[in-house]
Amino acid sequence: MQHFKRRDFIKTGSVLSGAAMLSSMPVSNVFAAGSDVIKIALIGCGGRGTGATFDAFASGQNIKLVAMADAFQDNLEKTYQTIKEKFGDKVDVPDSRKYVGFDAYKSAIKDADVVLLTTPPGFRPIHFEEAVKAGKHVFMEKPVAVDIPGIRKVLAAAEEAKRKKLNVVVGLQRRYQTNYREAIKRIQDGAIGDVVSGQVYWNSGGVWVRPRKPEQTEMEYQMRNWFYFNWLCGDHIVEQHVHNIDIANWVKGKYPVSIQGTGSRAHRTGKDYGEIYDNFAIELTYDDGSVVYSQCRHFEGVSNRVDETFQATNGRAYLSAGNQAVLWDAKGNEIYRHDPKGNPNAYRQEHKELFAAIAKNEYAFDDTQHGAYSTLTGIIGRIACYTGKVIKWDEAITSTVDLSPNVYAWDALPNIIPNENGEYPYAIPGKNTELYI
Repeated sequence: MQHFKRRDFIKTGSVLSGAAMLSSMPVSNVFAAGSDVIKIALIGCGGRGTGATFDAFASGQNIKLVAMADAFQDNLEKTYQTIKEKFGDKVDVPDSRKYVGFDAYKSAIKDADVVLLTTPPGFRPIHFEEAVKAGKHVFMEKPVAVDIPGIRKVLAAAEEAKRKKLNVVVGLQRRYQTNYREAIKRIQDGAIGDVVSGQVYWNSGGVWVRPRKPEQTEMEYQMRNWFYFNWLCGDHIVEQHVHNIDIANWVKGKYPVSIQGTGSRAHRTGKDYGEIYDNFAIELTYDDGSVVYSQCRHFEGVSNRVDETFQATNGRAYLSAGNQAVLWDAKGNEIYRHDPKGNPNAYRQEHKELFAAIAKNEYAFDDTQHGAYSTLTGIIGRIACYTGKVIKWDEAITSTVDLSPNVYAWDALPNIIPNENGEYPYAIPGKNTELYI
């Protein structure tokens, strides 16, 4: 376990971070002889999978979708039709390469050069592990796990990916967004001094709810409503707020030593919302004594906020996904304002850079570490709020709490099931903490 100690983590100081060139050494050519076609497989046929496929095709490389996999036949067919209508002959997925079921990913991975992993994040560790084992380049959505054993699995697979020189990009697209790259480079070059505090936010009205149908098994219901169950989602502090937490860690160039906070089910309390909280407020304490305050919530009818601010010894900074970035000195004078004109779409940029490297047979991307550690930061934040305790990083990483079900099957029961009224158990700080740490 010492390998995963916070003090041993590699400091992430580069402005390009995940996009920095790792090596000029070529990787083995993965393409068919005499062909420059990059074959991709889509694992997870929801909205994000559809979007990731569109972004891959927009990369400018000679890409062909050759395989698809999803737990649900209807998801796969709907996504196939959407992509086929848009890209025509770039889609070569006959019925024999449409794979359905919990193990479908294994077959689809074998058919491609690059895999897009866009299922609910609870499956990410086993899918990533399989892709690396098969020697495939990977784009995987954030977060990369929902529990700490999953993080360890991802980090172990990442070591094998490095040995094989497999490019890995994680969908924390702010790392590929020009305003963040430019502003954080200036911050890390000392433009506003040492960062001593910050605030990061993902406050929104929440996401979809899919009503239960009488014919559904419990497994299918939870899979259809994956956002509300921790074994699939990790709670929204992990699934969504990981974006903003990652910015805090990127700006600091390190990871917190301890996390404490509070959260609850205040508004979205019915049985339709599974077991997750609707609000979290945590403090990330770093080894230099600096503290970043982190807030996320799903409240309808109130103000929303998704951005990041930081205070430093010689100034302050404001960042947002809307291509904004402003730095001020200690007297309040503006010293940098980002010009968003002509900035590329960050979702497309991450694919553009990934597929350009693959086309040139270059090993250029290893996003797994910062993707895993920022995911882990969110997981520890969830544990801190669920338990009401101060959680130290070096203690948390030894956790053996595995949220995944014992069996992946439609007639199997997940670990969390409803009572006779259809209500799910959820964390109550000070009362059932042994379930969460």
